[in-house]
Amino acid sequence: MANDVMFEGKERRMPKIEAFLKKYDLGSLEEARDLCLSKGVDVEKIVKGVQPIAFDNAVWAYTLGTALALKTGVSSASEASEKIGVGLQAFCVPGSVAEHRKVGLGHGNLGARLLHDETKCFAFLAGHESFAAAEGAIGIARTANRARKEPLRVILNGLGKDAAYIISRINGFTYVQTDYDFYSEKLNIVKTIPFSEGERAQIKCYGANDVQEGVAIMREEGVDVSITGNSTNPVRFQHLVAGTYKKWCIENKRPYFSVASGGGTGRTLHPDNMGAGPASYGLTDSMGRMHSDAQFAGSSSVPAHVEMMGLIGMGNNPMVGATVACAVAVYEACKKN
Repeated sequence: MANDVMFEGKERRMPKIEAFLKKYDLGSLEEARDLCLSKGVDVEKIVKGVQPIAFDNAVWAYTLGTALALKTGVSSASEASEKIGVGLQAFCVPGSVAEHRKVGLGHGNLGARLLHDETKCFAFLAGHESFAAAEGAIGIARTANRARKEPLRVILNGLGKDAAYIISRINGFTYVQTDYDFYSEKLNIVKTIPFSEGERAQIKCYGANDVQEGVAIMREEGVDVSITGNSTNPVRFQHLVAGTYKKWCIENKRPYFSVASGGGTGRTLHPDNMGAGPASYGLTDSMGRMHSDAQFAGSSSVPAHVEMMGLIGMGNNPMVGATVACAVAVYEACKKN
């Protein structure tokens, strides 16, 4: 089997990849890439268009999943996303945290949920110091609605109003300034400032002063699916908002799918992170497990940290955008044929 493709961690990944290629009758990674290109799907352009600093193994993992979706044929973008997740899972290093948590499949399933019309609003619960949420949001806004009956609303909800304003201005999002009345538990919209026109302006960016305001923003927007970051505010905002909002949703019989991004072996705040292994639960990791329906591994933004967890070199939040974008491209290619 000729495979001259080079990418990070190839020697640890190839046994599973070769088994995948054999199972689905794909001769090589090059053949998978050629299949995608023959259908008009440039996976590298899609992946690097969402996160330019993504590793080469991210491009090849998405190539594998996209080729599977094209080869088997799909009737919807959500089905394509699930197939892409199978390809991502094949790139998980055996015995790694990512493989144990089935993170590849998790990304495929999350993308599928975002492409279902039952999901109306998706939120990135992020520390606003991270641009990864912006990259992922752009990837979703750019493509998801091409395969949905009605547009998916995408919001960023993070700690800090100044940070939210800056993120909005830089990325062309719509900044929504709020003021939370703690006495009446009422969220007031002070002003809304769009910093562009078109797809980017459709993304709303909120900055909250604390957890209660963050939860009120979730309720105001009617969030159906969210993904947390795991950056500098995990114990002050992201996980607390997701957990508190989930409690409210359960009490009010409202469906809510919560994804915990980040975490891994001895993630920040672990008391013994020098001796961390696959069974080690850092504090941020543990908090994610308390509220999440799916747990990812590694940084929401930094490709190298996700690679360290055994998946691929791409931040978890940008991966959400890449998964959706590739799935929609597959869906559109299958419709043509």
